[in-house]
Amino acid sequence: MNLRNILVVLSMHIGLYGFSQTPDTKLLQQKEMELKPLADSMIFAPMFAMRMQSNTDFVKNLVKVLAIPYSFQYPFDSLQTVSIENAPDNAFRIFTWEIEKDDNYYRQYGAIQMNTKDGKLKLFPLFDYSEFTAKPCDSVRSARQWIGALYYKVLKNSYNGKDYYALLGLDDNDFLTTRKWIDVLTFNGRGEPEFGAPVFQYAYDTIKAEPPVDRFLFEYRKDAKARLNYDPGLNAIVFDHVISENKKPWDKTTLVPSGLYEGFQWRNGKWVHVKDMFASDPESKSAPLPHPREEDTGLF
Repeated sequence: MNLRNILVVLSMHIGLYGFSQTPDTKLLQQKEMELKPLADSMIFAPMFAMRMQSNTDFVKNLVKVLAIPYSFQYPFDSLQTVSIENAPDNAFRIFTWEIEKDDNYYRQYGAIQMNTKDGKLKLFPLFDYSEFTAKPCDSVRSARQWIGALYYKVLKNSYNGKDYYALLGLDDNDFLTTRKWIDVLTFNGRGEPEFGAPVFQYAYDTIKAEPPVDRFLFEYRKDAKARLNYDPGLNAIVFDHVISENKKPWDKTTLVPSGLYEGFQWRNGKWVHVKDMFASDPESKSAPLPHPREEDTGLF
């Protein structure tokens, strides 16, 4: 569904509802139950054509539902196949999900819903541009050139009066490797989202993308189960230090966790790399594990 069609749907449905200061919870619950089978089908339907049709129907209906005044306050908890992450300051929330064509092709979809004072819908659809770029780590990108990911954590930091939201996300990528991303979301002077910022500081080590980068890529062998998550105790993004099983660090299909942990800490407007997150604590045996979800989604 392209941007023009989404805007048409918005213009048709945003005026259908009167405005109030609280959401119509009963109506939203009803609409959520209509969205749920579509959300499930776009992930679990046995054929790709069925998943894509469900995805199209889900997007159309989601826009209609979000156009209900003050829908931002409604959690949509039953949509288990869609990740919904709120910003720490509640300025926005971001919906993301992933469609599998086969085990070698995944595409992400998403939208940012802003928290508006009058309850009107302000929505930015996201268009996955990953397959059209050979250099996904560089450049600041608009919502139309988004490097797709299934987000599972949003962090907020500020520097010199500007807010920087770190987005931690998963991309199943293909049957050989998994990718996890640390992207950075900011809003320009027109209030539009921009992805990526030159805020990562680390030394080049062959495994990582050569700096400078505007988003950080963590890629490893498909079955390696490497982690990347925020640890509040350390106030840092912690991830597995990976090594090559056969001394080919440039080959992502050989990268597996070593048992050590790296990380990034926010310092003076930069995400600064920490080579060994536990070097200063010899009593620490392992990285703190993130709080598990109800089901093992593989996000962490």
